[in-house]
Amino acid sequence: MRIFIAIVLAFISNAALADSTAEQRPAGRTPTATETIGDLYTFSRFQQGLLESTDLKGNAEVKHLAALRAEEAALRDKALKQIHEAIGTEPRVTKTTPASASLIEPETSDGPTFVRSFYAAQIPEYESVIDLLERYLKAPDNAALAAFAREQLPMLRSQVKDAKRTMADK
Repeated sequence: MRIFIAIVLAFISNAALADSTAEQRPAGRTPTATETIGDLYTFSRFQQGLLESTDLKGNAEVKHLAALRAEEAALRDKALKQIHEAIGTEPRVTKTTPASASLIEPETSDGPTFVRSFYAAQIPEYESVIDLLERYLKAPDNAALAAFAREQLPMLRSQVKDAKRTMADK
């Protein structure tokens, strides 16, 4: 019963997490470089939020992965800052739902349930940013950002596959 409740809660919270600006734009429209950079910053904030959540209530497995993803987010942000400064615009970073909102409290769940909720929280965010980069690459308006997107996509696809596999295994 606890697992069923955790799955339902994860599903509901994932719907709430899908708060990216990509969903506010018309479907299929190619985002601009500025919009893409802003959404990538939002994704980075989400990943850093996961680290904060696991610092407070996570186990060693999720703390390690969250720290790794936060480090990757910081490196991605450094590269994005150079690109957005070259473009000469300030990207709009949207407010995100705290990552902790989607995580099951470890005190009220068994270990595997918490780990599944940790991975479940990430999947829609990864899928959203992958879709964003794929749409951007259909008609990029900045060569540096296009190269960055092509570099990031394989890594992001691999990470979402790992998250899905791990969630299914737990």
